[in-house]
Amino acid sequence: MFARTKVKYKEELCGVQEENEGQRQPLDAVCKQPRGVLNRADVSEKYLCPERQEPEFPGVKEEEDLEPLQVKEEEQPQPPNIKKEEPLPPYIKEEDHFTELPVTGVHLKTENECQYEENKGAEPPSSSSTQQIAEDDEDHRGRSQADSWLAPMSDGEDTSSHSPHTDDYEQSDGDVTCHTDSKRCKCSQCGKTFGNKYQLRKHVIIHSSGKPFACPVCGRSFFEKGSLKIHTRTHTGEKPFSCSVCGKKFTQTGQLKQHTRTHTGEKPFACSVCGQTFSVNENLKIHTRTHTGEKPFACSVCGLQFSGKRNLTIHTRTHTGEKPFTCSVCGQNFARKVTLTQHTRTHTGEKPFTCLVCGQNYAHKGYLKIHTRTHTGEKPFACSACGKKFAANTSLKQHSRTHTGEKHFACSVCGQTFSLNENLKIHTRTHTGEKPFTCCVCGKKFAVNELLKNHTRTHTGEKPFACLVCGLKFSKKYNLTVHTRTHTGEKPFACSVCGQNFSQKGYLKIHTRTHTGEKPFACSVCGKNFACSQLLKRHTPTHTGEKPFACLICGLKFSCKGNLEIHTRTHTGEKPFACSVCGQNFTHKESLKIHTRTHTGEKPFTCSVCGQKFACSQRLKKHTRTHTGEKPFACLVCGLKFSKKDNLTIHTRTHTGEKPFSCSVCGQRFPSKAKAKSHKCAGENSNDY
Repeated sequence: MFARTKVKYKEELCGVQEENEGQRQPLDAVCKQPRGVLNRADVSEKYLCPERQEPEFPGVKEEEDLEPLQVKEEEQPQPPNIKKEEPLPPYIKEEDHFTELPVTGVHLKTENECQYEENKGAEPPSSSSTQQIAEDDEDHRGRSQADSWLAPMSDGEDTSSHSPHTDDYEQSDGDVTCHTDSKRCKCSQCGKTFGNKYQLRKHVIIHSSGKPFACPVCGRSFFEKGSLKIHTRTHTGEKPFSCSVCGKKFTQTGQLKQHTRTHTGEKPFACSVCGQTFSVNENLKIHTRTHTGEKPFACSVCGLQFSGKRNLTIHTRTHTGEKPFTCSVCGQNFARKVTLTQHTRTHTGEKPFTCLVCGQNYAHKGYLKIHTRTHTGEKPFACSACGKKFAANTSLKQHSRTHTGEKHFACSVCGQTFSLNENLKIHTRTHTGEKPFTCCVCGKKFAVNELLKNHTRTHTGEKPFACLVCGLKFSKKYNLTVHTRTHTGEKPFACSVCGQNFSQKGYLKIHTRTHTGEKPFACSVCGKNFACSQLLKRHTPTHTGEKPFACLICGLKFSCKGNLEIHTRTHTGEKPFACSVCGQNFTHKESLKIHTRTHTGEKPFTCSVCGQKFACSQRLKKHTRTHTGEKPFACLVCGLKFSKKDNLTIHTRTHTGEKPFSCSVCGQRFPSKAKAKSHKCAGENSNDY
């Protein structure tokens, strides 16, 4: 009787299916689901408020002989997720038998039906559905490794796949929309509406207590099974979506779409404020925050806020020290992928960014942008303290530290601090002796690339830096900057002790030693110390007797170039330094400085023995020898020693017979100026010599 009834039922079913080809069994999913699944705790029917009612089906003649369908000859174990005592959903009458339901209407595949298709480990509630699932299982044995990692669902369902049999709905870019003749389903929690029950059930999960889909590798949880599937590929390395242009592979179709726009140049997302276009919608969202000022992502450590989540992630690594990106060539680690990409170009030599004006190539796009401003003259970054403008933000930051005195970067060897990290790196090489930059012409090595560039110009003779005022050219940009101050009179470096200003930082450094008494440069022959290296260079020839600088007029030789320049003025009569008080001119700047003290009465040099003061240091030195008895100047002919160099010069003339001073009246000549003054001619003193 049971078999005959079953055959009869199948015949009826086939007849209805032929008449309604485009429709499926409306409650086929209900037949396959246990009652416990339909009344889950986390996704209950109380969330589902369909604004439409299930269609009433015409009655089918009841046959009491169909009762054995609910009776199993052999008791089979019941799945753990089936609760016998829970009632059926309100739209199914308890007295209606499953086999008596009609087959007209639109089929809505339920969540657990999708579950049975994907996860075959759970046993279905009836023998008929068991047979169907067993057949489906044969078709799904070839799933990928990522699918095999997906944990079986307990009270959830496959929220990432759409029912292929939902004929009453259409798919468009992953969104399910209802036909105009269908009503929408509304969530009772938030009021959001959906095109079908499946979308509603998928949405209801977010109101539940947790994320039902957990990764078995790292334990991360997801609301949707599809999200878990995509995440799993980060563990398996699977990238099933390949670019048809360059062959690059991706884990998601969305990533492939975004990448494809790099080939097509398509930028479909436009800013409504400034009109700037973007290839990725997320980039548009982040850009929009530059107009609104919104920074929704805050660092939990320091509280710094960011407009993009990615920026926050990168910033967090400054606290954790995490550097997940490693160079395959040298093994150096980086906190950002873009930094690794830029670093890699130091190995490959790649410079993909070219200036359209001069054709110069750069490894980084940012460098090209800054370089372009040298052609346009644009300087968008202004100092808030002095108003000076810069083409690059980093240059502004560096300049700002000259106002604040901020020096973040300290040497681990000597403790010296620097305002720039690059300066610290260069300084460190003075300890290590490292000189990585080599001249390709002479092989000379340098610790700084800029020094190598300057040195190379000594071979090429290139002087690319020209003064806009006088046209004088220089091989170094710094020399041009210093030279320009001779026109402007600018002296930006001030002594913190006496307030004296200097045009160069090096001059200020040397001057400061006059206050501290520091003399770091020592002569290797006599041990004498000097405040600057230039003074040591001048002193060294006194031991070697070397005088490489010769006067072109009289042939007199000098040990330093400066002394030759001063001497040359004795021939030309040039006296470029004039006193602002009396107008007297001098051939040497130092002579003018000493002369000025005759007007001011300033005597800054004091004898430590007797306290006598002097206007110049040279006079103090001569005076000091009266206390010490020192006579450092010896005659090379007779060996006689003198405390003053002038006395030695006059004495030497007794051996040479030289008499450079003559009387203008009688013409008599004398070896010294003092003797010429004391000479009396025609009963009168003559001062004209």
